[in-house]
Amino acid sequence: MKKAGKLVIAIDGPAGAGKSTLAARLAQKLGYVNLESGAMYRALALKALESRLTLDDEPALLRLAEGSRIELRLEGEGNRVLLDGRDVSQRIREQDVTDAASRLSVHPRVREWMVARQREMGAQGGIIMEGRDIGTKVFPDAEVKIFLDAAPEVRGDRRFRQEPSLPPQAVVAELRERDRRDRTRAASPLVPASDAVIIDSTNMTIDEVMARAEAIIAEKQSLALGLRPSAEK
Repeated sequence: MKKAGKLVIAIDGPAGAGKSTLAARLAQKLGYVNLESGAMYRALALKALESRLTLDDEPALLRLAEGSRIELRLEGEGNRVLLDGRDVSQRIREQDVTDAASRLSVHPRVREWMVARQREMGAQGGIIMEGRDIGTKVFPDAEVKIFLDAAPEVRGDRRFRQEPSLPPQAVVAELRERDRRDRTRAASPLVPASDAVIIDSTNMTIDEVMARAEAIIAEKQSLALGLRPSAEK
């Protein structure tokens, strides 16, 4: 049962838009749990790589998922990610796992399994969840839906600063390919929910994005309490 006054906040958007940073900061500010769906897919992708499974074998990947335990534990401004009890928080951020997660996530049955786990984790509310289809598929009834976007070149620069092992041009090319896969996949393609508020962070700092998101949440909380939202100046 959902806790009184606890919202479900869904943050969607393409890779490199800043979803993880925004979700972590909002979770810390609001005292909410940060459910990072991308980390869950990466953890399963890591297990698939370690098990030497082909990423095109959906039945084998589903069996692997059904025998896996993925946990997220809030720690500081981020999550610790546990895979079958093992801390894989750092390993899943590496490029080979990120690429594998993008390929693994296109399989409908794997996504169904993952969505069921995510709904279980967020059933009581008081959560912030970021990913590609949170507001459209995982929590279509979320009280707050934000679609965070930015130009590919800006997202590529952000990723390059985080992982400078590849040339900037290669990072942007990889992001464009991920965008193509995410937006054209048959299962839960990357699109804003019809009732999502779109934030284009191309020319915004993280503090400006944070302030905009907080204003959106405050307005939704006022509406939930039956209060009239403050008029914009």
